[in-house]
Amino acid sequence: MLKTLSGTPASAYSFGTMQFGGKADDRQSAAMYAMCRDAGINFFDTAFVYTDGRSETILGQLLAHERDQIFLATKCAGDGWGRRNILDQFDQSRRRLDQDMVDLLYLHQWDSEGNLDETFETLAELVEQNRVRHVGVSNFAAWQTMKAREVARKCGIEISVLQPMYNLVKRQVEVEILPMALSEGFAVCSYSPLGGGLLTGKYGADAGGRLVENDMYKARYAQGWMHRTAQGLTDLAAQIGVSPATLAVAWAARHPGLFGPIISARSPEQLEPSIAAITFEMDDALYSEISALSPAPPPATDRLEEA
Repeated sequence: MLKTLSGTPASAYSFGTMQFGGKADDRQSAAMYAMCRDAGINFFDTAFVYTDGRSETILGQLLAHERDQIFLATKCAGDGWGRRNILDQFDQSRRRLDQDMVDLLYLHQWDSEGNLDETFETLAELVEQNRVRHVGVSNFAAWQTMKAREVARKCGIEISVLQPMYNLVKRQVEVEILPMALSEGFAVCSYSPLGGGLLTGKYGADAGGRLVENDMYKARYAQGWMHRTAQGLTDLAAQIGVSPATLAVAWAARHPGLFGPIISARSPEQLEPSIAAITFEMDDALYSEISALSPAPPPATDRLEEA
């Protein structure tokens, strides 16, 4: 079980600080941190690359007065593994956070040229030195996760947490990653439950945001059926009288293979509907109705008659 240094279980919902020091200034970042703490969130996620290090710096300042009550995660080596790169980036992260250790360190993504033995020997050293309490992997396929786990175990450590993308229009993890997690005991903290903002309903009004301003997000959510799904969620939310963002986050959180979703925002106002998902009660009928808005991916065997 994931626990803070004080022994409190990490909250199922966590907050991703990608916007700290970027779209969210110091004041907005502090306000969102306080909103999360008031809602019972004690699990905060950042990364070496977020906003050129400002995210880690701001988060470190915000949690300094209550470090033992916070479960702190960061990520490194998204630009390539290697012992030197991992250690250099992690040392920079610790200085920015002003912490000797973190509760969870992820490899930010798979490195097809990386040396698994060297990588996990390095991570094992950090665990042995009490600089890292748990090891995780982000954006790994199922086969990559299991291959990495075998090497990690040879080095005397476990991969505890997976961080994949998951939302109503990005459901690929339902095929192998979430069933694998249930079978093998990985905790899954999924990111982007709002689909880069697509599932908030705001794009029907031609509002700005990442889907308009960022080429990567435009390409990721470019397919027409995704936008039709988002409109269907918006229509359903209007019938119920809640924000579509609340439904989107609560829907993702309900999958039994998840430890919990990572929520995020650029302002307190934008964060409110995601926070509301924590206490939103979604019954089986509503979950099924929302699920039917998007196509479920075929099973790994692609035998549709068995789906």
